[in-house]
Amino acid sequence: MKSNKHITTFEDHLNERYGPVGSEKRTEFEAKAKAFVIGELLKEERLEAKLTQEELADKIGAKKSYISRIENGKTDIQLSTLFKLFEFGLGKRINIIIE
Repeated sequence: MKSNKHITTFEDHLNERYGPVGSEKRTEFEAKAKAFVIGELLKEERLEAKLTQEELADKIGAKKSYISRIENGKTDIQLSTLFKLFEFGLGKRINIIIE
């Protein structure tokens, strides 16, 4: 039977590459990763609703370029805008869990 003592976990990889949880570099990485996830969720829901970026932008009073930046994880998004996009723009509910 083979030994697993040389296996690196994903957490080990993150610690090595970005530092421990709470470090500036790790916090920056995690913020960018979460922005990417939000963008992917928005894009998936927008496509499911059969809306273009421009149509979604019009529904919430924004510009198409702003929707594009969110979907590409290139901009910070305010919580109020997140709710507006999903709840008003796409008819979805958002639940936030703080652990």
